[in-house]
Amino acid sequence: MSETPTTGKKGVAGKKPKATTTTGGRGKKSTNSTSRSFRAGLQFPVGRIHRQLREGRYAARIGAGAPVYLAAVLEYLAAEILELAGNASRDNKKVRIVPRHIQLAIRNDEELNKLLSDVTIASGGVIPNIHSVLLPKKSAKGGKEGGSQEF
Repeated sequence: MSETPTTGKKGVAGKKPKATTTTGGRGKKSTNSTSRSFRAGLQFPVGRIHRQLREGRYAARIGAGAPVYLAAVLEYLAAEILELAGNASRDNKKVRIVPRHIQLAIRNDEELNKLLSDVTIASGGVIPNIHSVLLPKKSAKGGKEGGSQEF
């Protein structure tokens, strides 16, 4: 056996040694790695959520499907809130979503309001609401009464 001039490794003269990028001799060569988020068709990071579940010590063992499921749920909630906040910003003739629009989106949706009832959104403001008792009474007659204010 002679050394090849390009690699310096011993082998058959004139032939390059084979690349050793196989996975233990079985299956295809691993050329590209795909993330678990890509495999699940998600935007949220499955690997990061899995790591945080492990480091958070929520349980002694974390299954492989748990971070995928949690990432899917979080992505759905984020998409729902962003869609409603985008509608609220369009209603206010704005192009940028600000905390006020997120507040309006959450508080006007019954299920999201129940889920996030204990949450305070900074710079969110309050939902415009005037109690019906405080509104001026409408007179049955068409003429003026002795009221000091007119609306």
